[in-house]
Amino acid sequence: MKIIAIGRNYIDHAKEFNNPLPKEPIFFMMPETALLRKNQPFFYPDFSTDIHYEVEVVIKINRLGKNIATEFAHRYYSEIGLGIDFTARDLQKNCKEKGLPWEIAKSFDGAAPISNFLPLEKIGDINNINFRLELNGNIVQQGNTKDMIFPVDQLIAHVSKFTTLKIGDLLFTGTPAGVGPVKIGDRLTAYIENEKMLDFIIK
Repeated sequence: MKIIAIGRNYIDHAKEFNNPLPKEPIFFMMPETALLRKNQPFFYPDFSTDIHYEVEVVIKINRLGKNIATEFAHRYYSEIGLGIDFTARDLQKNCKEKGLPWEIAKSFDGAAPISNFLPLEKIGDINNINFRLELNGNIVQQGNTKDMIFPVDQLIAHVSKFTTLKIGDLLFTGTPAGVGPVKIGDRLTAYIENEKMLDFIIK
């Protein structure tokens, strides 16, 4: 099982970091050890002082596929969930300044809390799903999948050109604007429409 994460897939998020809009999807990988399940607490790592939340819709792959055509990509998933892509922003900044890869800032243990998954038929159109993240009861991120630069099926088609997708693989589809820092004692809750998907504490 692998985690494929898409970067800069919402215009407002790209703008908040003054990043150029991508002409094709940008993706990176995270190890399975990054996953944090069942609303377990996130323990603030000692190697960073600037951890940021990024809420994302997550697609679970249900078929083996390579070089998948966009028009057939919908056959490769039937469930969606939410995830948090925690980012050590200080480590990322340091790597970017040196022109280095920045997996160290994204792929550490516990960096990817993941919710349970819902059948897509319960939610509706994959290209029109509202989701949000609350920090201590206040909404900090709101998004809708219709605002993705590259829709889910296009992401699957693109990624599958380079790496074979396997059953159980997870696709983090990018975050909307509003990312920000967390501190010890904070509580994060995340929703698809009005369905609570995540609810955990920073320790």
